[in-house]
Amino acid sequence: MTPRRFKRRHAVLAVYALLIAASHIVVALRPPVLTEPSAALMLNVPAQDARGREHTQPVTLAYNDSAKAPDDARPAVLLVHGSPGSAGNFDRLAPLLRARYRVISIDLPGFGGSTLDVPDYSFAAHARYVLALMDRLKIQNAHLVGFSMGGGVVLSMTDIAPERVRSIVMLSAIGAQEFELLGDYHLNHAVHGLQLGALWMVYHGLPHFGALPNPLTFARNFYDSDQRPLRAIMQRFGGPMLILQGREDPLVPYQAALEHARLAPQAELTLIESSHFMVFQEPGRTAGYLLAFFDKAEAGTATLRRNAAPARTAAALKPLDVTQLPKVVGVALFATAVLLAVATFASEDLACISAGVLAAQGRIDLTTAILACFAGIFIGDVATMLAGRWLGRGALTRAPLRWWIKPADVERAGRGFAKRETAAIFISRFVPGARVATYFTAGMLSKRPQWIVICLALAAALWAPLLVGASMLLGETFVERLFTGNVLINLVLAALAIAVLLRLARALATHRGRRLLAGAWARWTQWEFWPMWLFYPPVVAYIAWLTLRHRGLTFTAANPAIPASGLVGESNIDILRALNDSEGWVARADVLRLTGTLEQRIERARATMARLGLRYPVALKPDIGERGSGVSIARDDAQMAAHLRDASEDTIIQEYVPGHEFGVFYVRRPGAARGRIFRITDKRMPVLTGDGARTLSQLILDDARAVAMAEFYIEQQGEAAERVPAIGERVQLVELGTHCRGAIFLDGTALATPALEAAIERVSRHFDGFFFGRYDIRTPDLSAFQRGEGFKVIELNGVTSEATSIYDPKHSLLDAYRTLFEQWRLAFEIGEANLRAGAQPLSWRQLLRLLRTRRLEPGASPRQS
Repeated sequence: MTPRRFKRRHAVLAVYALLIAASHIVVALRPPVLTEPSAALMLNVPAQDARGREHTQPVTLAYNDSAKAPDDARPAVLLVHGSPGSAGNFDRLAPLLRARYRVISIDLPGFGGSTLDVPDYSFAAHARYVLALMDRLKIQNAHLVGFSMGGGVVLSMTDIAPERVRSIVMLSAIGAQEFELLGDYHLNHAVHGLQLGALWMVYHGLPHFGALPNPLTFARNFYDSDQRPLRAIMQRFGGPMLILQGREDPLVPYQAALEHARLAPQAELTLIESSHFMVFQEPGRTAGYLLAFFDKAEAGTATLRRNAAPARTAAALKPLDVTQLPKVVGVALFATAVLLAVATFASEDLACISAGVLAAQGRIDLTTAILACFAGIFIGDVATMLAGRWLGRGALTRAPLRWWIKPADVERAGRGFAKRETAAIFISRFVPGARVATYFTAGMLSKRPQWIVICLALAAALWAPLLVGASMLLGETFVERLFTGNVLINLVLAALAIAVLLRLARALATHRGRRLLAGAWARWTQWEFWPMWLFYPPVVAYIAWLTLRHRGLTFTAANPAIPASGLVGESNIDILRALNDSEGWVARADVLRLTGTLEQRIERARATMARLGLRYPVALKPDIGERGSGVSIARDDAQMAAHLRDASEDTIIQEYVPGHEFGVFYVRRPGAARGRIFRITDKRMPVLTGDGARTLSQLILDDARAVAMAEFYIEQQGEAAERVPAIGERVQLVELGTHCRGAIFLDGTALATPALEAAIERVSRHFDGFFFGRYDIRTPDLSAFQRGEGFKVIELNGVTSEATSIYDPKHSLLDAYRTLFEQWRLAFEIGEANLRAGAQPLSWRQLLRLLRTRRLEPGASPRQS
């Protein structure tokens, strides 16, 4: 972006911010614009919520009343409007009823001339306001007419005070939840929440200076309401009921009226060729149906539940037949399409599958399903491409893009894009995990953005019908043959099942996909790759038992010389210095404080290397590290700069020791003359041999063990992953002796010799107050290591270090638990012995405070050292 465009954009944003601030000040200082009152009379009642709790805030109710005198004894008819609406909805209908009945219409709170700002806009709260109005007008009971949303209000009135209801008329009225919008409370609540949020942003994000009426009351009405209880209310209501519904209603489908009539077997069902708005469009016809019904109710000839036809009474007790749910139309169809389009931003595949299942259920038509998914996919793809074009590679290091796009994926996509950009766009659409990186790269590299947009549209136009159509065909099988009951459960189960099948089919279609599946299978069947939550519960349970047995956290006193005995958060450089190395056993190291500019950090790093007598390569690691996180080997100034640029914690610069790496676990009981080597881990770096034909990534995928961590290894190799190693060329996949970062751990306990034990004892004795932990050691000569010579300690871990020899594939899961149990038993026993000598363990409060200060690297297992 040029400096001129940058300044112009900031100027526009500044003007907009000033206008918004001024608008909010004006609105705060001036009363809001009120809707023109549609009712002539006013009275005040206390504010109420759905549970009947009164608030101190007074609420004004605007209403119309046709009473000819204060003591008008004619039967009352109460007209309750929909949302949005007001008493004015009945201006043409009410006069036609007044000859024989006292007619009252109300502006519900939040609408018309009544108070707009109330604590609760739900059906049940509105029902209590209407009952409060009846109390103030001294109306004992009334015929209730609920229009549209008003159906929920009058049904709630019958639930709260059934004795106040002479009869009910459901006039184009809502009722059963299953026929509203998407048919499920949670989905509908999400729709209403999105609607409320969108209207809030429009109202508060536009500088309208009070000229725009607040639209949030309408959105709050449905958001605050719960339609689920209305089904049971209709099943309980025993009085007369008329259901008057238009067959062409785009908002409340006529099938809802059929269901309401089934639930209330005494109900008179009248379906007419009309729309939702018969109350405005055909007031005379509507009044005729109402008057005939009221007259029967007054005469006592209307059917009651207790004398309804037995067949209808029996039908009312049956559960809803979900196969008879109507097609989503009108506003509900639009909301469904928008939701599907938005859902593609989270998961394109799952959104398309859900659309296909909805089409299979007959809830939406296939064309709408495809178009909604296409729109969402296309918008998301173009947005990804524009992000690459406008933000560039630097954005990959910042949230949120760094959560979704890996730099290695962009590098790989860039190589394919440079060859054939059009083919890359279409191929990536059908390759799992390749789309986002490819489209982001296209935005960065392409000089023909208009052509890329066309390609994205064509690719989405191929993909959406294919996936939605296949899901519809499979969805018919799942919905019709496997599932019955709740529609939402059907949809979720079918979508998940189809997602698994389609992903499996796509993976099996390629060699890479098949090998990655093999790797996934290996990770779950070979316990050494298990995630922390699966492996650790027995160990945690055993530690809890030891804590109870020893009456406290005695293991935190196992190493009095190390803060918290090395539980978490200890400084690596402090431990290395505390070893008091006078014989050259410890790799030279010092810490670099991460202050100043990058150039200043590099200069201090060079000075540190000079002071320690180090040359490249050097090891770089966080002073307070977790399981290999943030560790790298720098071989030149460029790699040093790259590490220091990304580092977030003080960094240790350490002598690089080539050769074999071992983990030597040492324990000594306080007061004992000597300690012992508990276990030795032989750490091997995986090596593959080239054949002159396959790329390194193919060699990784084809290797029986490497495939279990294939994606990690390939990412670590970067561009080199697509190189073809020569015949016989040996390629080492990783450099760090960390299991979760690709190293192979073998049990090397048999390598222990008296000479090696003596050397480890000598090193440990230099660290007064150390009794329990694991040395990470490197040596260029295995024989010298066994003689206790020529090795260097590169790290010492305390009480939470593991005897990592357990990860040798020859050990069973039971062997691993047996070793870890013994290790933790020793930690508690050594800690208890130190307590008797005056050491202090952590309290529970100190432990929780310490754990809160450190958190593990995302995705890294804390047991894999």
